[in-house]
Amino acid sequence: MYKYHCLNPIAEVGLSRMTEDYVPVSDSEAADAILVRSAVMHDMEFGPNLKAIARAGAGVNNIPLDKCAEQGIVVFNTPGANANGVKELVIAGMLLASRDIIGGINWVQENEEDGNIAKDAEKAKKAFAGCELEGKKLGVIGLGAIGVLVANAAVHLGMEVYGYDPYVSVESAWKLSRNIYHAKTVDEIYKECDYITVHVPAMDSTKGMIDGDAIGLMKDGVVVLNFSRNVLVDEEAMVDALVSGKVKHYVTDFPTPEIAGVKGAIVIPHLGASTAESEDNCAKMAVREMMDYLEYGNIKNSVNYPNCDMGKPGENKRIVLLHHNIPNMIGQFTKVLAKDNMNIADMANKSKGEFAYTMIDIDSDIPDTVAEDLRAIEGVLRVRVLN
Repeated sequence: MYKYHCLNPIAEVGLSRMTEDYVPVSDSEAADAILVRSAVMHDMEFGPNLKAIARAGAGVNNIPLDKCAEQGIVVFNTPGANANGVKELVIAGMLLASRDIIGGINWVQENEEDGNIAKDAEKAKKAFAGCELEGKKLGVIGLGAIGVLVANAAVHLGMEVYGYDPYVSVESAWKLSRNIYHAKTVDEIYKECDYITVHVPAMDSTKGMIDGDAIGLMKDGVVVLNFSRNVLVDEEAMVDALVSGKVKHYVTDFPTPEIAGVKGAIVIPHLGASTAESEDNCAKMAVREMMDYLEYGNIKNSVNYPNCDMGKPGENKRIVLLHHNIPNMIGQFTKVLAKDNMNIADMANKSKGEFAYTMIDIDSDIPDTVAEDLRAIEGVLRVRVLN
């Protein structure tokens, strides 16, 4: 029986996928797994039984990843599950920036009591005239799940699309339209494109990447879109660029005191993944990842441990070990198993930075003493025996 706790409301379409072997608990410290969306977990104390945290979404800045890794808690996210919802809002953001739709709607509301509003609108509309997206150059920085969808959609809108991602995955490369020009440097996008949208994770190397120097390389009147993370853009530099007119519009999904209300800023209240479909997709993926790990030990889409998948163990018994990535761990594991005359039917070992994960299938029963001996090895953080 597995106990789970939801820190945030999780879509029922995801929760309903759990079998009768899963029961909800009100106390997070009693749970084997926690499902979360945006709740901040940095100050939480984790119970000794907690094995997994599944984030129904992509960002995990609300979860203490290093702390979890040290306690042998695998943290999952759901990359790509909300990609279509974000893609559609990015396209909407480009349309809002190219046509003064918001200004036009505000004018109508301000003149709602005008008996001649239809006639007066014909005179007023020239103040809200804009340009079309077709034929314009769009630069997409980051060709992950969302960036690929945005790039492909823009091609269908008739835009000339530049893509930049030095670490593009094989899977993303297969999905990318052949009509997209692959920029060799990010500066090429800054210099050439009329619209620039950024879709990269927030890391030390990407925080503040859209700074004064980057903006200085851009065309006058450029439109910059940020539906990834607010920290990717130096907001002080962006405000200066909006005030000077260097940047025509900054479209962002992240309201902050610095950018809200600035002329030329189109600020959306973090609606990127706020669709029923995205929430359902994230819930289903998070639950699937959690169940696969708890029942079979398989890891997919972890952010603090390596991905490792050996399918179902069949008739075998499975041992999984979360440990530090240090030399001679495998040798010590096999020595313990050999002492009890246990035969290894299959094994996998993967590492990610300071941490590693080992899966071992055994073709016989596993004595309780084996798990105890494995836990006693220095560097081992957690041992699970899956029968």
